[in-house]
Amino acid sequence: MSDQFWFLGGKARILIPGEATGGAISVVEFTDPEKHAPPIHVHDHEDEVWTVLDGEITVFVGDERFDLQPGEVALGPRGVPHSYLVRSPVARLAVSFAPAGLETWFSGNSSPVLAGDDVPAPFDIGSIVAAAEAYQLRVAGPPPTAP
Repeated sequence: MSDQFWFLGGKARILIPGEATGGAISVVEFTDPEKHAPPIHVHDHEDEVWTVLDGEITVFVGDERFDLQPGEVALGPRGVPHSYLVRSPVARLAVSFAPAGLETWFSGNSSPVLAGDDVPAPFDIGSIVAAAEAYQLRVAGPPPTAP
């Protein structure tokens, strides 16, 4: 799949949908601007692995912090609060979810990126968070900020 969509102010696209792996894993690419950070959240159903393709991010997992550059990875195990913060002007990540399924939440709570569209589409964080409950994903705190 290659159709980009806006999600929480960044661009995303599904690289490997769960249907391609029998539900074992999915991979989503995120391209986010500097200071972008999702709220701290917990997945009860899947593990999350961040692989930095371009740029720099800080990943927060429980009480730990990992500063990552291109080629580096971090694990967010299910049941542990986590998030990330973009430290470079832009960062591109390949994020794996095992088992698959969460990619449908991302695409179902997004807006398509239109040709030449560089301004993030508006979004309703309340609706996105409410939709997450069906995926056993819950917000555990505000987005992390730079120290």
